[in-house]
Amino acid sequence: MKPTKLGISLCALLIAACSTTPKPSIPSKPTVSPVPTPSPVIGGKPSAYTCSYTAKSGGGAFYKDDGPMADFPANMDQALEPTPRWEPLHKWANRPYTVLGLSFTPQPLNGPEQGMASWYGRKFHGQKTSIGETYDMFQMTAAHPTLPIPSYARVTNVKNGRSVIVRVNDRGPFHKGRVMDLSFLAACRLGYANNGSAEVIVESLQAGDTPKDMLAVAPQPVRTPVAVSSAPRPIPVAESNGVVYVQLGAFASQSNAENFRAHVARELDNDANKLSIQSNNNLYRVRLGPFASRNDALQVISRVTGDNNIKAVIAQ
Repeated sequence: MKPTKLGISLCALLIAACSTTPKPSIPSKPTVSPVPTPSPVIGGKPSAYTCSYTAKSGGGAFYKDDGPMADFPANMDQALEPTPRWEPLHKWANRPYTVLGLSFTPQPLNGPEQGMASWYGRKFHGQKTSIGETYDMFQMTAAHPTLPIPSYARVTNVKNGRSVIVRVNDRGPFHKGRVMDLSFLAACRLGYANNGSAEVIVESLQAGDTPKDMLAVAPQPVRTPVAVSSAPRPIPVAESNGVVYVQLGAFASQSNAENFRAHVARELDNDANKLSIQSNNNLYRVRLGPFASRNDALQVISRVTGDNNIKAVIAQ
Protein backbone atom coordinates (compact mmCIF):
# COMPACT_ATOMS: atom_id res chain seq x y z
CA MET A 1 0.00 0.00 0.00
CA LYS A 2 0.06 1.34 1.77
CA PRO A 3 1.94 4.30 2.06
CA THR A 4 0.33 6.20 3.98
CA LYS A 5 0.01 6.75 2.27
CA LEU A 6 1.37 3.92 -0.69
CA GLY A 7 -1.99 3.99 -1.70
CA ILE A 8 -5.87 2.43 -4.80
CA SER A 9 -13.86 1.71 -7.37
CA LEU A 10 -17.34 1.54 -9.86
CA CYS A 11 -20.60 0.86 -11.84
CA ALA A 12 -24.36 1.29 -12.07
CA LEU A 13 -26.86 -0.27 -14.43
CA LEU A 14 -30.24 1.26 -15.28
CA ILE A 15 -32.92 -0.72 -17.10
CA ALA A 16 -35.79 1.30 -18.46
CA ALA A 17 -38.87 -0.35 -19.92
CA CYS A 18 -41.71 1.16 -21.95
CA SER A 19 -44.75 0.36 -19.86
CA THR A 20 -47.57 1.98 -17.99
CA THR A 21 -46.26 0.25 -14.87
CA PRO A 22 -44.60 2.79 -12.58
CA LYS A 23 -40.81 2.62 -12.71
CA PRO A 24 -39.22 1.05 -9.66
CA SER A 25 -37.28 3.39 -7.44
CA ILE A 26 -33.52 3.16 -7.70
CA PRO A 27 -31.78 2.70 -4.35
CA SER A 28 -29.17 5.28 -3.52
CA LYS A 29 -25.53 4.26 -3.44
CA PRO A 30 -24.81 2.64 -0.08
CA THR A 31 -22.36 4.37 2.20
CA VAL A 32 -19.38 2.48 3.58
CA SER A 33 -20.24 1.11 6.99
CA PRO A 34 -17.64 1.30 9.76
CA VAL A 35 -18.86 -2.00 11.19
CA PRO A 36 -16.13 -4.65 10.79
CA THR A 37 -16.76 -7.32 8.18
CA PRO A 38 -16.13 -10.98 9.03
CA SER A 39 -12.40 -11.71 9.05
CA PRO A 40 -11.04 -14.66 7.05
CA VAL A 41 -8.55 -15.31 9.86
CA ILE A 42 -9.29 -18.40 11.94
CA GLY A 43 -8.17 -18.19 15.55
CA GLY A 44 -6.39 -15.36 17.29
CA LYS A 45 -5.77 -13.73 20.62
CA PRO A 46 -6.72 -10.46 22.31
CA SER A 47 -4.30 -7.64 21.71
CA ALA A 48 -2.12 -6.24 24.48
CA TYR A 49 -2.92 -2.72 23.27
CA THR A 50 -6.01 -0.60 22.80
CA CYS A 51 -6.58 1.93 20.05
CA SER A 52 -6.35 5.56 21.14
CA TYR A 53 -6.79 8.13 18.39
CA THR A 54 -7.73 11.80 18.22
CA ALA A 55 -8.48 13.16 14.76
CA LYS A 56 -6.49 16.24 13.77
CA SER A 57 -8.38 19.26 12.53
CA GLY A 58 -7.94 19.80 8.83
CA GLY A 59 -6.85 16.20 8.21
CA GLY A 60 -3.21 16.64 9.25
CA ALA A 61 -0.78 14.82 7.01
CA PHE A 62 -3.33 12.30 5.76
CA TYR A 63 -4.34 11.98 2.16
CA LYS A 64 -7.63 13.50 1.13
CA ASP A 65 -10.58 11.37 2.34
CA ASP A 66 -8.26 8.72 3.81
CA GLY A 67 -8.40 9.53 7.50
CA PRO A 68 -10.30 7.35 9.98
CA MET A 69 -14.05 7.55 10.24
CA ALA A 70 -15.80 9.85 12.68
CA ASP A 71 -17.44 6.98 14.56
CA PHE A 72 -15.40 3.92 15.54
CA PRO A 73 -17.13 0.53 15.94
CA ALA A 74 -18.03 -0.08 19.55
CA ASN A 75 -16.29 -3.48 19.51
CA MET A 76 -13.13 -2.32 17.71
CA ASP A 77 -10.81 -3.20 20.61
CA GLN A 78 -12.19 -6.75 20.60
CA ALA A 79 -10.67 -7.48 17.18
CA LEU A 80 -8.19 -10.33 17.65
CA GLU A 81 -4.58 -10.49 16.57
CA PRO A 82 -4.35 -13.35 14.07
CA THR A 83 -2.57 -16.59 14.89
CA PRO A 84 -0.18 -17.56 12.08
CA ARG A 85 -1.46 -20.64 10.25
CA TRP A 86 -0.82 -22.31 6.94
CA GLU A 87 -2.83 -20.92 4.03
CA PRO A 88 -2.54 -21.63 0.31
CA LEU A 89 -0.86 -18.77 -1.51
CA HIS A 90 -2.92 -16.76 -3.97
CA LYS A 91 -2.41 -18.04 -7.51
CA TRP A 92 -1.74 -14.71 -9.23
CA ALA A 93 -0.68 -12.25 -6.53
CA ASN A 94 2.67 -13.95 -5.84
CA ARG A 95 4.21 -13.57 -9.28
CA PRO A 96 7.06 -11.11 -10.00
CA TYR A 97 5.86 -7.67 -11.06
CA THR A 98 7.18 -4.22 -11.90
CA VAL A 99 5.77 -1.03 -10.44
CA LEU A 100 7.04 2.54 -10.82
CA GLY A 101 10.47 1.50 -12.04
CA LEU A 102 11.04 -1.21 -9.39
CA SER A 103 10.92 -4.98 -9.95
CA PHE A 104 9.50 -7.04 -7.09
CA THR A 105 9.80 -10.80 -6.51
CA PRO A 106 7.44 -12.03 -3.75
CA GLN A 107 9.28 -14.14 -1.15
CA PRO A 108 9.58 -14.50 2.64
CA LEU A 109 11.98 -12.17 4.41
CA ASN A 110 15.38 -13.70 5.17
CA GLY A 111 15.61 -11.60 8.31
CA PRO A 112 14.02 -8.58 9.99
CA GLU A 113 13.31 -5.61 7.73
CA GLN A 114 13.44 -2.08 9.10
CA GLY A 115 11.93 1.03 7.58
CA MET A 116 8.97 3.40 7.62
CA ALA A 117 5.42 2.08 7.82
CA SER A 118 2.26 4.02 7.02
CA TRP A 119 -1.42 3.06 7.28
CA TYR A 120 -4.46 3.21 5.04
CA GLY A 121 -7.99 4.00 6.09
CA ARG A 122 -11.48 4.83 4.89
CA LYS A 123 -10.48 5.63 1.32
CA PHE A 124 -9.73 1.91 0.89
CA HIS A 125 -12.20 0.53 3.46
CA GLY A 126 -14.55 -1.90 1.76
CA GLN A 127 -12.39 -2.14 -1.39
CA LYS A 128 -10.71 -5.29 -2.70
CA THR A 129 -7.18 -6.25 -1.70
CA SER A 130 -4.70 -7.86 -4.10
CA ILE A 131 -6.07 -11.32 -3.29
CA GLY A 132 -9.70 -10.29 -3.69
CA GLU A 133 -10.62 -9.97 -0.03
CA THR A 134 -12.48 -6.97 1.34
CA TYR A 135 -10.20 -4.53 3.13
CA ASP A 136 -11.35 -3.75 6.66
CA MET A 137 -9.48 -0.93 8.39
CA PHE A 138 -10.69 -2.25 11.75
CA GLN A 139 -8.98 -5.64 11.44
CA MET A 140 -5.32 -6.59 11.91
CA THR A 141 -4.05 -6.70 8.33
CA ALA A 142 -1.29 -5.15 6.25
CA ALA A 143 0.09 -4.64 2.74
CA HIS A 144 3.69 -5.46 1.78
CA PRO A 145 5.51 -5.28 -1.58
CA THR A 146 7.14 -8.74 -1.46
CA LEU A 147 5.88 -10.91 1.40
CA PRO A 148 3.88 -13.91 0.15
CA ILE A 149 0.15 -13.29 0.37
CA PRO A 150 -1.59 -14.33 2.38
CA SER A 151 1.03 -14.62 5.13
CA TYR A 152 1.70 -13.31 8.62
CA ALA A 153 4.17 -10.82 10.06
CA ARG A 154 5.19 -9.38 13.38
CA VAL A 155 5.54 -5.57 13.30
CA THR A 156 7.38 -3.67 16.04
CA ASN A 157 7.31 0.09 16.54
CA VAL A 158 10.98 1.03 17.06
CA LYS A 159 10.13 4.12 19.11
CA ASN A 160 7.90 2.56 21.78
CA GLY A 161 8.64 -1.18 21.50
CA ARG A 162 5.04 -2.20 20.84
CA SER A 163 4.59 -5.34 18.69
CA VAL A 164 1.54 -6.70 16.91
CA ILE A 165 0.84 -9.57 14.52
CA VAL A 166 -0.88 -8.85 11.23
CA ARG A 167 -2.13 -10.89 8.30
CA VAL A 168 -0.61 -9.66 5.03
CA ASN A 169 -3.26 -9.76 2.30
CA ASP A 170 -2.43 -6.85 0.02
CA ARG A 171 0.36 -5.33 -2.08
CA GLY A 172 1.98 -1.98 -1.38
CA PRO A 173 3.03 0.54 -0.33
CA PHE A 174 4.64 1.93 -3.47
CA HIS A 175 5.53 5.30 -1.99
CA LYS A 176 9.24 6.01 -1.77
CA GLY A 177 10.94 4.78 1.41
CA ARG A 178 8.06 2.79 2.92
CA VAL A 179 8.19 -0.91 3.79
CA MET A 180 4.60 -1.63 4.86
CA ASP A 181 1.07 -0.23 4.95
CA LEU A 182 -0.85 -1.33 8.04
CA SER A 183 -4.57 -1.21 8.65
CA PHE A 184 -5.74 1.72 10.75
CA LEU A 185 -6.37 -0.54 13.75
CA ALA A 186 -2.89 -2.12 13.59
CA ALA A 187 -1.23 1.30 13.31
CA CYS A 188 -3.38 2.63 16.14
CA ARG A 189 -2.39 -0.24 18.43
CA LEU A 190 1.24 0.36 17.56
CA GLY A 191 0.75 3.97 18.64
CA TYR A 192 1.47 5.85 15.42
CA ALA A 193 -1.95 6.41 13.85
CA ASN A 194 -1.89 10.07 14.92
CA ASN A 195 1.51 10.61 13.31
CA GLY A 196 0.65 8.85 10.05
CA SER A 197 3.89 6.86 9.89
CA ALA A 198 6.58 5.33 12.10
CA GLU A 199 9.83 3.40 11.88
CA VAL A 200 9.13 -0.30 12.34
CA ILE A 201 10.77 -3.72 12.20
CA VAL A 202 8.93 -6.35 10.14
CA GLU A 203 9.47 -10.08 10.69
CA SER A 204 7.95 -12.95 8.72
CA LEU A 205 5.97 -15.48 10.76
CA GLN A 206 5.35 -19.09 9.85
CA ALA A 207 2.49 -21.30 11.01
CA GLY A 208 2.85 -21.93 14.73
CA ASP A 209 5.07 -18.89 15.39
CA THR A 210 4.11 -16.79 18.41
CA PRO A 211 5.72 -13.77 20.01
CA LYS A 212 7.29 -16.11 22.58
CA ASP A 213 8.76 -18.24 19.79
CA MET A 214 10.11 -15.16 18.09
CA LEU A 215 11.90 -14.04 21.25
CA ALA A 216 13.66 -17.40 21.41
CA VAL A 217 15.15 -16.96 17.93
CA ALA A 218 18.75 -15.78 17.83
CA PRO A 219 19.01 -12.09 16.87
CA GLN A 220 19.46 -11.49 13.17
CA PRO A 221 20.84 -8.44 11.37
CA VAL A 222 18.15 -5.94 10.48
CA ARG A 223 18.12 -5.09 6.80
CA THR A 224 16.81 -1.95 5.21
CA PRO A 225 13.96 -1.73 2.68
CA VAL A 226 12.93 -2.82 0.19
CA ALA A 227 13.47 -6.25 -1.39
CA VAL A 228 13.65 -5.68 -5.12
CA SER A 229 15.13 -7.83 -7.85
CA SER A 230 16.93 -4.95 -9.54
CA ALA A 231 18.03 -1.38 -8.96
CA PRO A 232 15.45 1.36 -9.50
CA ARG A 233 14.98 2.20 -13.15
CA PRO A 234 13.57 5.36 -14.70
CA ILE A 235 9.82 5.16 -15.15
CA PRO A 236 9.03 4.60 -18.85
CA VAL A 237 7.27 7.49 -20.57
CA ALA A 238 5.98 6.94 -24.10
CA GLU A 239 5.49 9.99 -26.29
CA SER A 240 3.57 9.77 -29.53
CA ASN A 241 1.97 12.43 -31.71
CA GLY A 242 2.41 15.07 -29.06
CA VAL A 243 0.76 13.15 -26.19
CA VAL A 244 2.45 11.33 -23.28
CA TYR A 245 1.65 8.01 -21.58
CA VAL A 246 3.39 6.71 -18.45
CA GLN A 247 3.81 3.02 -17.64
CA LEU A 248 3.14 2.54 -13.93
CA GLY A 249 3.33 -1.26 -13.71
CA ALA A 250 3.80 -4.48 -15.68
CA PHE A 251 2.28 -7.81 -14.64
CA ALA A 252 2.15 -11.37 -15.94
CA SER A 253 -1.41 -11.63 -14.60
CA GLN A 254 -4.35 -9.58 -15.79
CA SER A 255 -5.92 -9.90 -12.35
CA ASN A 256 -2.83 -8.37 -10.72
CA ALA A 257 -2.85 -5.54 -13.26
CA GLU A 258 -6.52 -4.80 -12.58
CA ASN A 259 -5.98 -4.83 -8.81
CA PHE A 260 -3.05 -2.45 -9.15
CA ARG A 261 -5.04 -0.13 -11.42
CA ALA A 262 -7.84 0.00 -8.85
CA HIS A 263 -5.34 0.74 -6.08
CA VAL A 264 -3.68 3.56 -8.01
CA ALA A 265 -7.07 4.96 -9.05
CA ARG A 266 -7.91 5.68 -5.43
CA GLU A 267 -4.72 7.74 -5.13
CA LEU A 268 -5.30 9.73 -8.32
CA ASP A 269 -8.82 11.03 -7.66
CA ASN A 270 -9.72 13.18 -10.70
CA ASP A 271 -6.98 11.66 -12.86
CA ALA A 272 -8.17 8.08 -12.34
CA ASN A 273 -9.94 8.14 -15.71
CA LYS A 274 -6.52 8.34 -17.38
CA LEU A 275 -5.61 4.80 -16.25
CA SER A 276 -5.76 1.91 -18.72
CA ILE A 277 -4.36 -1.60 -19.20
CA GLN A 278 -2.45 -2.46 -22.36
CA SER A 279 -2.00 -6.17 -23.17
CA ASN A 280 0.83 -7.48 -25.33
CA ASN A 281 2.55 -10.90 -25.41
CA ASN A 282 0.92 -12.04 -22.13
CA LEU A 283 2.18 -8.94 -20.33
CA TYR A 284 -0.32 -6.49 -18.86
CA ARG A 285 0.91 -2.91 -18.56
CA VAL A 286 -0.90 -0.34 -16.46
CA ARG A 287 -0.41 3.06 -18.03
CA LEU A 288 -1.49 6.60 -17.28
CA GLY A 289 -2.36 9.18 -19.90
CA PRO A 290 -2.66 10.87 -22.23
CA PHE A 291 -0.95 14.05 -21.03
CA ALA A 292 -0.02 17.10 -23.04
CA SER A 293 3.58 17.03 -21.75
CA ARG A 294 6.00 14.97 -19.72
CA ASN A 295 5.94 17.55 -16.90
CA ASP A 296 2.16 17.21 -16.59
CA ALA A 297 2.54 13.43 -16.33
CA LEU A 298 5.31 13.52 -13.72
CA GLN A 299 3.35 15.90 -11.50
CA VAL A 300 0.53 13.36 -11.35
CA ILE A 301 2.89 10.42 -10.75
CA SER A 302 4.51 12.21 -7.82
CA ARG A 303 1.21 11.95 -5.94
CA VAL A 304 1.35 8.17 -6.27
CA THR A 305 5.04 7.66 -5.46
CA GLY A 306 5.56 10.43 -2.92
CA ASP A 307 8.69 11.38 -4.87
CA ASN A 308 8.94 14.82 -6.43
CA ASN A 309 12.20 13.99 -8.22
CA ILE A 310 11.04 11.15 -10.46
CA LYS A 311 13.30 10.11 -13.30
CA ALA A 312 11.70 9.18 -16.59
CA VAL A 313 12.82 8.24 -20.08
CA ILE A 314 11.11 8.25 -23.44
CA ALA A 315 10.05 4.65 -24.08
CA GLN A 316 10.96 3.31 -27.52
